[in-house]
Amino acid sequence: MPLLWIFVLIVVGFLFMVSFIPLRLYIAAWASGAKVGIVTLSGMRLRGVPPAKIVLPHIKAVKAGLEEITVDKLEAHFLAGGNVDRVVDALIAAHRAEINLTFERACAIDLAGRNVLEAVQMSVNPKVIETPVVAAVAKNGIELKAKARVTVRANIDRLVGGAGEATIIARVGEGIVTTVGSAENHKEVLENPDRISRTVLDKGLDAGTAFEILSIDIADVDVGRNIGARLQMDQAEADKNIAQAKAAERRFAALAREQEMKAMVQEMRARVVEAEAEVPKALAEALRAGRLGVLDYYHLRNIQADTTMRETIGRAGKPAVEEEGPEPGEPKKER
Repeated sequence: MPLLWIFVLIVVGFLFMVSFIPLRLYIAAWASGAKVGIVTLSGMRLRGVPPAKIVLPHIKAVKAGLEEITVDKLEAHFLAGGNVDRVVDALIAAHRAEINLTFERACAIDLAGRNVLEAVQMSVNPKVIETPVVAAVAKNGIELKAKARVTVRANIDRLVGGAGEATIIARVGEGIVTTVGSAENHKEVLENPDRISRTVLDKGLDAGTAFEILSIDIADVDVGRNIGARLQMDQAEADKNIAQAKAAERRFAALAREQEMKAMVQEMRARVVEAEAEVPKALAEALRAGRLGVLDYYHLRNIQADTTMRETIGRAGKPAVEEEGPEPGEPKKER
């Protein structure tokens, strides 16, 4: 009976060891020369690290000749949230291309969110960045539309904290605008488009970026609108509108003044009529008070009648005075 229990314990222990310890990875590591102990594999299980995520990249690194990359380093990078497989691939590519890239530097680049493998590949095979169409205006007012192709190579030392492709595109666009804007005539840029390349390269636009600019080639330069003429036309139209507004203001002021003067004339006429109406009242008052006799009154009427007759005779044979036209805004009177 004790022998049976011993046998059962041995079987259970063997099954537990097979399920807990990845014997297949253990054998593969030993066969590849990347020895990994059973205790190390068991520790990975206890720490929640998938052994395959560590052992397989370690085997790949040892086969590539990177024996300084230990299992502990790979496991620490995995626990920090890094991509172990990509870091190992980047180190192998850098080793083959004779690029000085340490494991710590590769881990830092990977943890910074950069694709370290793509950076190494870009260091070997430069990348071409094509900028969008950039519009700029020369001093003579002609618009030029330019497109550039920038050949860049990744700078491993500046990958952490360096600016990306968007900064390169923005700086190249700024250089295009500066070069075209400083030209006296747009024909100068059309004749020598390499002026843009020289200006951009001389300004050192790759400073503070994760790339090294190798060359800048102007792919296309097109002539756009005549911005200067358009601005002059817009300014002339604005000046015309301002002049028309001022003229209309003066015209309305004159009309208002005219209406005021006509109102003043009517007011003066009303005053004259009012004064004339007071004359009969004064004559009546003078007669009642005895200051004016009846004969004096009739003598005054004779003088008035004689004056009226003389005025009538004086107007005889002369054309009639034309009637004044209607006031502005009033309908014409039908004859």
